[in-house]
Amino acid sequence: MDSIEAAEFALSLPEVDPEKPSPARIYDFWLGGSQNFEADRLVGRRADAAMPTLVAAIRANRAFLGRVVRELAGPLGIDQFLDLGSGVPTVGNVHEVALEANPNAKVVYVDIDQVAIAHARHLLAGVPGVEAILADLRRPEAVLNHPLTRETLDFSRPVAVLMNAVLHFIPDDEHPEQIVAGYSAILRPGSYLALSHAAPDLRHRGEQDEMLADYQRSTKVSFINREPEVLASWLERLEIQPPGLVTVDQWHPEPGSHETPILRTFGVLARVPEA
Repeated sequence: MDSIEAAEFALSLPEVDPEKPSPARIYDFWLGGSQNFEADRLVGRRADAAMPTLVAAIRANRAFLGRVVRELAGPLGIDQFLDLGSGVPTVGNVHEVALEANPNAKVVYVDIDQVAIAHARHLLAGVPGVEAILADLRRPEAVLNHPLTRETLDFSRPVAVLMNAVLHFIPDDEHPEQIVAGYSAILRPGSYLALSHAAPDLRHRGEQDEMLADYQRSTKVSFINREPEVLASWLERLEIQPPGLVTVDQWHPEPGSHETPILRTFGVLARVPEA
């Protein structure tokens, strides 16, 4: 699907407002995707201008997701994935990475954005064992009991739950720690939870504050930077895997990689322990 076809497809969807910026489509724009509108691109360009290192950080975060999935589907032997806040399909989708490592892998994508899920369903047509559902990740029971989730994933076996760059959209009064606990509680021992999250960056505090203020005004969506100690507290009942809770570029970097932290975005992989 080229950029024109993508735009036409998105505009054909019910309840899609091309004048209202969407976090999922702005993220797609930053990653170089084509499934976004001018309203999304305007917000994305302003953010990039306010903080020129932003796009590189976002792409480093996307690369972290790919490395996590390869580790899970390969050496760790996980063949079931629940991708929360999956966003608009783009290069290096979870199912593509997982299926490359394990042809029997199954994936359920979850997002609250209609364009993201409609594009995912279009992309996934005919791909066995991969589904996309329109649901709110803040309601773990609804996500986990969705018919397509239950049909695709077997929770009597280990599952990997992915929360990549999504929990910073959940304000404190919506209790992100309880969301993490809600998903963790249903996972059998040997399952995994991976997450990445933005943190305050004192080196670029002024630029970061300017960018976030404009982003929140434009999208009407909260964005909360949190220190890694807060993230670690959400995972106290899980076993954090090496190399620990680190900036995303330092999580098992590719051989020969010379990336350095650009913005403070942290990533971690944690395992559900034996009872």
